[in-house]
Amino acid sequence: MSGVSVGDGGEVSGMSAGSGGDAGKLHQQIMALVEQYYAAAFAARAAFVPGETRIPYAGRVFDAAELLNLVDSSLEFWLTHGRYSDRLEEQLGAYLGIKHCYLVSSGSSANLLAFSALTSDRLGARKILRGDEVITVAAGFPTTVAPIVQYGAVPVFVDVDPATANVDVAQLEDAWSARTKAVFLAHTLGNPFDVATVQAFCEEYALWLIEDNCDALGAHYGGRLTGGFGHIGTSSFYPPHHMTMGEGGAVYTESDELGAIVRSLRDWGRDCECPSGVDNFCGRRFDRDFGTLPHGYDHKYVFSHFGFNFKVTEMQAAIGCAQLAKLPRFVEARRRNFATLSRLLAPLADVLALPQATADSEPSWFGFLMTLRDGGRDALVADLERRKIQTRMLFAGNMVRQPCFDAMRATHQGYRVVGDLAATDTIMNDAFWVGVYPGLSDEMLVYMAQSIATALGRRLD
Repeated sequence: MSGVSVGDGGEVSGMSAGSGGDAGKLHQQIMALVEQYYAAAFAARAAFVPGETRIPYAGRVFDAAELLNLVDSSLEFWLTHGRYSDRLEEQLGAYLGIKHCYLVSSGSSANLLAFSALTSDRLGARKILRGDEVITVAAGFPTTVAPIVQYGAVPVFVDVDPATANVDVAQLEDAWSARTKAVFLAHTLGNPFDVATVQAFCEEYALWLIEDNCDALGAHYGGRLTGGFGHIGTSSFYPPHHMTMGEGGAVYTESDELGAIVRSLRDWGRDCECPSGVDNFCGRRFDRDFGTLPHGYDHKYVFSHFGFNFKVTEMQAAIGCAQLAKLPRFVEARRRNFATLSRLLAPLADVLALPQATADSEPSWFGFLMTLRDGGRDALVADLERRKIQTRMLFAGNMVRQPCFDAMRATHQGYRVVGDLAATDTIMNDAFWVGVYPGLSDEMLVYMAQSIATALGRRLD
């Protein structure tokens, strides 16, 4: 049986992927056909028919560039972390202005990895231990909170500001205790939280800050991009997000120490820094001592952490490279669509609490959140769904009311709540959001606004 032989490190013997000759000519033909395929399969956009065409809250926005990168990567058949992954990590880090950037399998694994890094023995007295407390909000996505619980730490829930749906910073002092080690917060629906106050609080008490930037890529606070204010930041590249790789995410940090820990934990917990397919990057692969291992034990199989395998495939990274090039215009489209909905729905402000940007911020909006002032959210949402307008709740609503907290609620152990979470409960009961993603047309936005008004017994002139 003939074929291509591939060694352990991924090196190809027998034929070089993308080489010249017949393979090179075929590669060019395939790329030309991919462009033709995109034009035939995806380029044409069906006319929008109000009430018949479904308006999703989010979706993939792409052109031939993503398909070309994807096919190019697949033909190379490297599969795991390679040149596209290296490029995306470098370019995303440069975009954010952050030194260390690591691709991972999802935004949720990014959050888990970020929190795991803060439990490393390398951090000494600052490492997060079982029983230590981490301040967060209940009105958010479960996997911002899940790593805290999974590592045996104690989430301390504070309420949110109804105007921004972000952390109510007035409650931070009440949330602090001698066991507090970190603050773990997301920028809600792309609207930055009050970074200045949160940072000052963390600095005063020497707390870690994990910045969940999954819904806010491209947002600015105080003229700086979000994601780099915390000790560690995270992103998600699931299809609804600002850019997509299908599945995927990233963890980033300015700290050399945290960067080394994150890389180790992402790559099985190993000590070795060799890139994929490279041996003896350090030049001392067989001449060092580690723990009680034999002298000179292969450094590629020395593990300093109980880690994971959270790497992405090279094909995902190839898509991400094309998406990142489009990110600035994606962000602008989201802001433009948000502004359009804000203008159209302004006459309904007496019955709908409309979203407000945090002071000194320029959000990169993930969605348009509305809260009914006098209740009736469920009937309104049902009406919009009948009109083919997709809606979403603000994720978990109130996290501590979710079934996964049943056992902890029953024993009054494992978490702590500051105050009554009244604003969080209001969001849970009366709020919903619709999309602002770049795939929406002005015609769709007008139909959405008119439908909301009609469902509320109002008209928009």
